[in-house]
Amino acid sequence: MNLRQDLLICGPVQALTKPIQTKTMPRKPNTKRYELIKGLWQDNPLFVQMLGLCPMLAVTNTAINALAMGLATFFVLVSSSFFVSLLRGFIPKQVRISCFIIIIATFVTVADFTLLALFPTLHKELGAFIPLIVANCMILGRQEAFAAKHPVGVSVLDAIGMATGFLFALLVLGGVREVFGSGSFFGISLLGSDFEPWVVMLLPPGGFLTLGFILLFFNRLKYRRRATLRTANVERIA
Repeated sequence: MNLRQDLLICGPVQALTKPIQTKTMPRKPNTKRYELIKGLWQDNPLFVQMLGLCPMLAVTNTAINALAMGLATFFVLVSSSFFVSLLRGFIPKQVRISCFIIIIATFVTVADFTLLALFPTLHKELGAFIPLIVANCMILGRQEAFAAKHPVGVSVLDAIGMATGFLFALLVLGGVREVFGSGSFFGISLLGSDFEPWVVMLLPPGGFLTLGFILLFFNRLKYRRRATLRTANVERIA
């Protein structure tokens, strides 16, 4: 019942003495800190959003390959987010996707030639998957959904968080697959000569199996944390 109805029905004195209920607005988190850390766990590109599955299957058979792909993706995502955010006021809306792809492709070319010059053997192992970073939907999605709509500083923080989360996910997958598939980690033997390698872990089916078990563990931790917070809120209210 609003104030006018109270005045008409109950009289001015009762209406004015009636307590007014106000809604408390939820407290907003620190925006910059949130944009930096959300990609590590809450919105992890691979474990939560399930983006970038193609390089996940192809290059995570060893930890060193996963690290190289993760660092290349990190460089491309952060650099392209910086320039997309910087030029967002000059890019026509009708051709923004084409412009985003051109910017991304520029930094992919830089990463590809740098890797070829410094680590030719590693570049040969990764093959065409470095140029295919251009088609990584995670990178293009961050440009369209975030960098094109936010200032440079926040866009770079978002890119760093997402790229770090993607690098972390690739390293976890690559490390697990290398340990069980070769008995080593970053080329260093861990399980000795008596270990019988699980060859399937080095094949695409092994990538799917590893991802499935990691997602099971990841989601169980997330749901357990939610249950703990829910229980704590109920106890606090009681």
